[in-house]
Amino acid sequence: MSMVEIFDNIRKLYQFKLPCPELAAHIEFFSETSPEAMRHYVGEAPFTVKMFPSYTPTIWLNLGTPYHLKQGDQVHLVDEDTDVLLLRSAIVERRNLPTDNIFTVKFNPGGFEAIFGIPQRKIGAAVINVNEVIPDTLLHKLKRLDNFDSRMRLLESFLLDKLLHNRERLHYLQCVQDTIEAFCASGMQLNNYELASRQYMTEKTFYRYFTQVIGASPKHFFATMRARTALTDYITHKTAFSPAAYGYYDMSHFYKDVVRFTGRRITTAGL
Repeated sequence: MSMVEIFDNIRKLYQFKLPCPELAAHIEFFSETSPEAMRHYVGEAPFTVKMFPSYTPTIWLNLGTPYHLKQGDQVHLVDEDTDVLLLRSAIVERRNLPTDNIFTVKFNPGGFEAIFGIPQRKIGAAVINVNEVIPDTLLHKLKRLDNFDSRMRLLESFLLDKLLHNRERLHYLQCVQDTIEAFCASGMQLNNYELASRQYMTEKTFYRYFTQVIGASPKHFFATMRARTALTDYITHKTAFSPAAYGYYDMSHFYKDVVRFTGRRITTAGL
């Protein structure tokens, strides 16, 4: 069985919870594999989940069996005692057994730096062991807990403490987060000059801040964000979809961007 993000509803395999208000600006969600959903949708067969780039630092705590993780051309075996952090700067595939069980923390762009003080550009294309940022003692305690809610509450407490100790709110981090919000609010049409002007800085400074925080150029990141968001809307609401709402000239422009982003073609007749 093979599932592909956006084209397939991979979220149906997991249970989700939003972070507390204090962390909401920095963390998109917590999630954990749902055993009931796995039995219903996956059964006894191995399966693969493919995810497209997002530049959202993501922690995967392994609560189940080993799995293979492919990022770009690199394939890693993640055993049952290993937990990973990755930036999701390239296409990622998890090749899982039916006994797969993953606890996820997905950060907003810049959120990992706000909490840990580590720019996500330093993660780059690496797959990092989570014990470099979360103590082994806490990781073991999280895995010994018997439910999603308990794990989330314990990890939230740790992350809140990290956020409080990392109180220095860097100006460039706030500028980048504000420009991402402005880009989305504009219908994903503002260019670099317009975004920089709204923050009262030059394009050169804007570019430097952005690559420092995100680990990619503004052009590349915004193209990725636009393609992800537009394709998700298209899959969900085909008949009402408007390419202009995402800054595309027409459907042809949108189709070409989907191929660039996913490697798959779509047509008006379907996928």
